Amino acid sequence: MALGRTWAVTLSGIGGQLVEVEADVGRGLPGVSIVGMGDGAVMQSRERMRAAVVNSGLSWPRGKVVLSLSPAALPKRGSGFDLALAIGALTASDELPAEGFEGTLLIGELALDGRVRPVRGVLPAVLAARDAGLRRAIVPAENLAEARLVGGIDTAGVESLAMLAAWSRGSGDLITEAPDPAAACTDDGMDLAEVHGQDDCRRAVEVAAAGGHALLLQGAPGTGKTMLARRLPGLLPDLGEREALEATAIHSVMGRLSDHDPLLRRPPFVAPHHTASAAALVGGGNNTAKPGAATLAHRGVLFLDECAEFSGRVLDSLRTPLEDGEVRIARRDGVSVFPARFQLVMAANDCPCGSPRPSECSCTPDARRRYGRSLTGPLRDRLDILSRTLPLGSGLFAVGEEEDTAVVRARVATARAAAAERWAACPGTAGARTNADVPGRVLRTVRGLDPRALRPLNRSLALGVLSPRGVDRCLRLAWTIADLDGAGAPGEAHVSEALVLRGEE
Repeated sequence: MALGRTWAVTLSGIGGQLVEVEADVGRGLPGVSIVGMGDGAVMQSRERMRAAVVNSGLSWPRGKVVLSLSPAALPKRGSGFDLALAIGALTASDELPAEGFEGTLLIGELALDGRVRPVRGVLPAVLAARDAGLRRAIVPAENLAEARLVGGIDTAGVESLAMLAAWSRGSGDLITEAPDPAAACTDDGMDLAEVHGQDDCRRAVEVAAAGGHALLLQGAPGTGKTMLARRLPGLLPDLGEREALEATAIHSVMGRLSDHDPLLRRPPFVAPHHTASAAALVGGGNNTAKPGAATLAHRGVLFLDECAEFSGRVLDSLRTPLEDGEVRIARRDGVSVFPARFQLVMAANDCPCGSPRPSECSCTPDARRRYGRSLTGPLRDRLDILSRTLPLGSGLFAVGEEEDTAVVRARVATARAAAAERWAACPGTAGARTNADVPGRVLRTVRGLDPRALRPLNRSLALGVLSPRGVDRCLRLAWTIADLDGAGAPGEAHVSEALVLRGEE
């Protein structure tokens, strides 16, 4: 009787958890038994790895092979266990030396001819291995660029089981070089200068970008709502190192990374169709929850075009993520928590017919009421800015009169830097990167705030125009406007503009 041991990782949500793979080769009828709550893909690896071993010129153990995945009570999912299971069986039968695989994470799906195919979730898997103290990670060659994003652990790529076997015997090498990531590119071909005649909306988009605020654009079709929304990501700065790894890990789990440049340096932009379900928007699924569009947009922009066409229940599912920055989904196997700190941008027409002139609208009053019913009061209260696009009477063919994206981006970067410096030195704002992330109690008690600037807010609160949540959101807007103006703290003019942007005046 012989025993082999290797390491793998199972994905839970968008994170990874280390799994110990034990292989026992003993007497008995030839066969393979896998225990430890593996899903269908794990159980089917019995046939894949046996064929891959034989077709790679190696000998499959002749006796009874038992493969155990620990912790046994943790569900194991995916085909990424193939390589760890196969190497465990081969080391247990002394076909391969076990010394080379000590402290090594093995990830990969095996083809029947022995090739190692790429899998999803390599980045969070390597992160989990590093945090658990493993010293090396061997991944499919096509995933090596992604694995090398993780520091503090040696990474290598493998193209086939035969290559891995030769390396373990000292007669071959693994792939250790991966293409260097390309330089960050902020030019997506969408320039804000292309939007003409919507000065108020351009200002609203700039404020939203500077402070990370939720934005609703409303108006007739063809007046620039979608153009403005799609140009907002170009105003945002590049992601920081930690933010980039967070976003990249999410897209890795979802299988949406580029093979050559896996690191997400720019804020993601996610725009689901208005027929999306609640599970598609915030996550869900049977038995095991999976991330949705809100998580894919983490550290970026979630754009809901034609938001009035979304189901009211679907839109209301965003209320908690907007407040907490995460999605919590309870299922049979427990509660899954997905990060969802995104910037929400919505666009809607005024009515179903979308007439640019109210006098020509053919909708009944009841149809107009039903059209906007999906945007419930609690959701509207969580939107910081409400801006209306107007029909353009002239100036469509004007050239060079509007500020381009680069100019506005510079102002946004300066405002964001001022906010980050201020809140980094303020107690109770841990993790706050923009004004939209700052708790309301901190906003109301920060030193240097002019009491006269709060008069419009107190008046609106007393009249019932603003809720307490609305007051906090107006304060966040006022701080952002002050940062764009280079002021140390918001004054009465900044608060008044915040009320206008919020649609309360």
